[in-house]
Amino acid sequence: MTQHSRFSGLKVGALAVPTAAALILTGCSGSTGGNTATAGAQEFSLSFATSNTIESPFQTLGEKYMETHPDVKITFNPQPNDSYDQTLRTQLQAGNASDVVVTSPGSGTGRSILPLVQAGFLEPLDDAAKALVPEGSEALFGTDGKVYGQAPEITVVGLVANETAAKAAGISDFPSDFAALEDECRSLASAGKSFIALAGSAAPNTGLMAMSLAASRVYAEDPKWNEKRAAKETTFAGSAGWKASLEAVTKLNDAGCFQKGAAGAGFDAITKGLASGTSVAGFIPGPSWKQLKTAAADSDFAVRALPAENGSDKGFVYASANYAFSINAASKNKDAAQAFLDWAAEPEQTKAFAEIDGALPVTGLDNYDFSAGAYENVGDLIQDGNYGPLPNSQWPNSAVYDALATGVQGLITGQKNADQVLQAMDAAWGQ
Repeated sequence: MTQHSRFSGLKVGALAVPTAAALILTGCSGSTGGNTATAGAQEFSLSFATSNTIESPFQTLGEKYMETHPDVKITFNPQPNDSYDQTLRTQLQAGNASDVVVTSPGSGTGRSILPLVQAGFLEPLDDAAKALVPEGSEALFGTDGKVYGQAPEITVVGLVANETAAKAAGISDFPSDFAALEDECRSLASAGKSFIALAGSAAPNTGLMAMSLAASRVYAEDPKWNEKRAAKETTFAGSAGWKASLEAVTKLNDAGCFQKGAAGAGFDAITKGLASGTSVAGFIPGPSWKQLKTAAADSDFAVRALPAENGSDKGFVYASANYAFSINAASKNKDAAQAFLDWAAEPEQTKAFAEIDGALPVTGLDNYDFSAGAYENVGDLIQDGNYGPLPNSQWPNSAVYDALATGVQGLITGQKNADQVLQAMDAAWGQ
């Protein structure tokens, strides 16, 4: 897939990447790292984030590798998504991180590639990884011509909707604009249900909601907004689009769009709400549709763009390589780790990973058939070029996203207003 070029062009220092609120990504296990294996042993460890009890696609791919390579042993080290960034950084600093770690392109989060490279934590990868970097995203995956992350798939981020639950609730047509969405929220709330299941206590989810609201209000009209912010030609606080995006959070809350107790809810509220049909949709990565389908086989799920402010406004969706495999620079099993990544880069495996995860393939998307399946409703947007990476893939540090995510939590509880959140984001950017 060719990354939409409207979002490229920033210098590396102004790049960052998403903390995608991964429903797809419990238990915390200590990493065995790459430091305890004997020389030449065909084994390595793999760390990834997870938010529920459904097996991670990263683990599924690793298990497939062991099936086809019986001489290899992979130790899986899943970590809770909420604490994955901090855990990964701590383990890398202590020298006991896994041999292969799941990272994110850019520099916007604690798991992001660029700051980890700057700290000397990641190993350069080979040409197989370079070949999978989406066009226009090269600067997000490394520096000086080197690549430190291998993209396994393309992730679409917007709303994942339980279409069956929506119809059962009397929603024959998905809301075409924001006012219609508010009306549906009020109707569902009066029936004891909610349109949106929100993990209000999980910063990744609140931040993702705000960025989704900014899709049509900011980036559809001005796809180079991040570049202008980096050049100090605009600010969050001075942006009418960003202010409208955060004010929309309050509108959703006032319309009863979120489930009761949303402010204190975790990711399990999304899983339970969408699987049971008590909520219609959630701000989660597109691949979550498949895992939800596993939990609710009788329901149909679809990936949708959030309705724009007005029905005539240009639709917009986020689609990019949001995750990557990276090799720990301190690993003593680099050869075994690189062999796994080379295998994972083969077309058969990239296609299999996308199918396992319910995502879009990192290669061959130009010929992808959107006419049926979970991505049917966003196919036209992607084919028409009305998409780009998550906004914070071009923010300079994770503090900007943190200010947004925690600020949105304050909007929901009434402790903050939009102006305060935007000012905090500007301060985190560095003015």
